[in-house]
Amino acid sequence: MRVTDIRENTIAAAREQLKRPVIDVSRLEATVGAILAEVRAGGDVAVRKFSLQFDKVAPERMELTSAEIAEGAAAVGGALPAAIRMAAANIEAFHRRQVRAEKVVETMPGVRCWRRSVAIEKVGLYIPGGTAPLFSTLLMLAIPARIAGCGEMVLCSPPDAQGRLHPALLYAAELIGGIRVFRVGGVQAIAAMAYGTETIPAVYKIFGPGNQYVTCAKQLVQREGIAIDMPAGPSEVAVYADETASAAFVAADLLSQAEHGADSQVVLVSPSAAVVEEVLKEVERQVAVLPRAETARKALANSQAFVVRDGGQAMELLNEYAPEHLILSCDDAERLAGSVINAGSVFLGNYSPESVGDYASGTNHVLPTNGAARAFSGVSLDSFVKKITFQQLSREGLEAIGATVVAMASAEGLEAHARAVKIRL
Repeated sequence: MRVTDIRENTIAAAREQLKRPVIDVSRLEATVGAILAEVRAGGDVAVRKFSLQFDKVAPERMELTSAEIAEGAAAVGGALPAAIRMAAANIEAFHRRQVRAEKVVETMPGVRCWRRSVAIEKVGLYIPGGTAPLFSTLLMLAIPARIAGCGEMVLCSPPDAQGRLHPALLYAAELIGGIRVFRVGGVQAIAAMAYGTETIPAVYKIFGPGNQYVTCAKQLVQREGIAIDMPAGPSEVAVYADETASAAFVAADLLSQAEHGADSQVVLVSPSAAVVEEVLKEVERQVAVLPRAETARKALANSQAFVVRDGGQAMELLNEYAPEHLILSCDDAERLAGSVINAGSVFLGNYSPESVGDYASGTNHVLPTNGAARAFSGVSLDSFVKKITFQQLSREGLEAIGATVVAMASAEGLEAHARAVKIRL
């Protein structure tokens, strides 16, 4: 990690160091766009072609039966089933409290307005395979989708070399229930859910993380009117640590994100150069024993540590960075939390590791990355519904508001709008 001392500088001077790695997407879009077009035209045949090309396996029957899901789920043993059930219960509890009863508002006598949440009928859930089977992400997506009342949930995930999905993923799918499971991944899975094939139904909104190809595919189908959860990029964490923080804890938090991928990024901010030095030494000690040490070291090479004047400058810097995950390891974490305006999810104090939010505290771990937290929220119950507004006017209400509408419509030169009121009066 590179260390920058900005105690005597403004935050503007640190913006260059805060930039995320940028990739050229022009060639990527051309490659991904061609795959999308072929799947749109060729359906299942094209899906199998690309599955064989990229994943080296293409099961003749892509959808799993309920018996196959149950058989795979039964292979999960040890402490994992109880862990998944506890995580699911916490996620359910947190998201169910997001259900809100909408009130009717009488904006003036005889004019009633209200709003109703209506579930998105068909949603697609993409769960990557790769180096780590993210069955936890299925919990984060399918549980709020079920609470919202989504009629159809379509799960796509790439199979292993034997054409199987990870048992823990199937355990989570069976636990939640009502999910159609397909053994297909990559761009071809996004295309299938966007356009529909003979086997895989089209959906109205696609959720879930993926590599740069999957992310690009989601962004391209969004241009065609298919909704997606949010812009996505590599995982990231920023930690503010003062003299009360445990260097071992902070190092572990940084490495928990660095091990996600070589393109992940971690940021350390502290008012103490000594704390930064101690944390970086601890990082070196801990990374040496990680199974994914090589991946973590590559991520650390693209990461930053900053020495700041105080907590105020730290929060200014962190809000500029807008991290996916923000950990406040300090003695005044709750006070500083009030200054957070740009972050996906925030973890307060020395005993709130980011990995707890990744799995089991109940909050959602599908969060905006790459600075998108300046304008986007993480996935929640609202992600799976549309908010439809309603209004109802009595004749007296229309008489009371009619002159206002006529005056405004006439001023905009929209006489038919005005007439729609006048003809009723």
